[in-house]
Amino acid sequence: MRSMLITVITMGVLIVIATAALLFKLVTDFGAPAAGPPGTSLTVSNLQQAAGSRIVNITGVGASLAVLLTGGGPDRILLVDPRNGRVTGRLEATP
Repeated sequence: MRSMLITVITMGVLIVIATAALLFKLVTDFGAPAAGPPGTSLTVSNLQQAAGSRIVNITGVGASLAVLLTGGGPDRILLVDPRNGRVTGRLEATP
């Protein structure tokens, strides 16, 4: 009978500890800043585009930013990594 009481108390304590750990994890995850394009600050000094290029639109695509450019050549979309500002891909509209 005594071992049954110890087992029940031990299981109760483990349930309380597991619940506290889960609540702690949820609170810390929700309190962390969001990753990705929304709210991401990006410092790019030069996208290395031809003179006359103009940014028309910037949109988040997965973990990248899609930057639509016109002028200075054919219309194009640059995929930029917002963490380091590097161009990771390029799509061009060619005739």
